[in-house]
Amino acid sequence: MNLSSERSRRGWSRAELARRAGLNASTVGLIESGRLHPYVSQLMKLANALGVSQSDAHRLLEDEKPR
Repeated sequence: MNLSSERSRRGWSRAELARRAGLNASTVGLIESGRLHPYVSQLMKLANALGVSQSDAHRLLEDEKPR
């Protein structure tokens, strides 16, 4: 599981995920590309938007490596 695959699985654009999570689309892009490690609050917003439990939220960052 990772952020981009969970987003894509739902057919959402980065902008759609950002809207649902209350974040900026560029922030979502930076997190997906591994260039930004999210604050816990940002990660929780993304998890909630994707319907991922808070205990599994850290798994959204799996395979998101800095480039």
